[in-house]
Amino acid sequence: MSKASAKKVHAQTVEGRRAVLEALRAKREITRLLMAEGIELGPQLSEVVFLAGQQDVPVDAVSRAELDRVSHTGKHQSVIAIVSDPRYSSIEEIMLFADQRGEPPLVVALDGVQDPHNFGAVARTADAAGAHGVIIPERRAAGVTPGAVRASAGALEHVLVAREPNLARAVKYLGQLGLKRVGLDADGPTPLFETDLTGPVAIVVGSEGRGMTDQVRKECDELISIPMYGEIASLNASVSAAIVLYEAVRQRAGRSG
Repeated sequence: MSKASAKKVHAQTVEGRRAVLEALRAKREITRLLMAEGIELGPQLSEVVFLAGQQDVPVDAVSRAELDRVSHTGKHQSVIAIVSDPRYSSIEEIMLFADQRGEPPLVVALDGVQDPHNFGAVARTADAAGAHGVIIPERRAAGVTPGAVRASAGALEHVLVAREPNLARAVKYLGQLGLKRVGLDADGPTPLFETDLTGPVAIVVGSEGRGMTDQVRKECDELISIPMYGEIASLNASVSAAIVLYEAVRQRAGRSG
């Protein structure tokens, strides 16, 4: 690990031990790694250094002050990867991925979720649940940023993300591809546990506060609601998506068995 200056680094970053480790495991194109000089290598950082060596990624020792200056999140945990700009996939690539796995497509479409932590949490659950991809709009929405990657615990290095100019048109297109478009709505007439999620499904989740836009809502085949038995009237986007994703997992496991 050589000493170097990070003063002129202004590139896209992946930050935090878990996120950097997942980027290396996914063989993301990494220009260089910046690591705090003098740090003790525990299990995660030891694997980071090992994989970096295997992939010919230079590891530079820098001061914590320089790491703080390069960091976009302020939570780098002593390691930052300098990477290429985020690479987005297409809807067709997500469908191909599902086909290659021999599974009915399961995707999440986020209608204007702006909080990178919510987006990252959705991606983390999508990866854990075996979903095939996440679709987001180009504008007024969180994208694949260092904060979102960190919030996803590195899952965004594995999850396919399609970024579409018009989400309503994208949701309509999913219907043309044969996916059932299920929109989450607090007032949805169909309770979650009464809908069929075993076939090709797109789970449409609205933004924090205002929910789905009218244009996107009109493209949904079914509006479903999550049963709420306590005093709180709603759940945030990432929690709602997680509940529906794992109901889909439960139903699909029952059908496959």
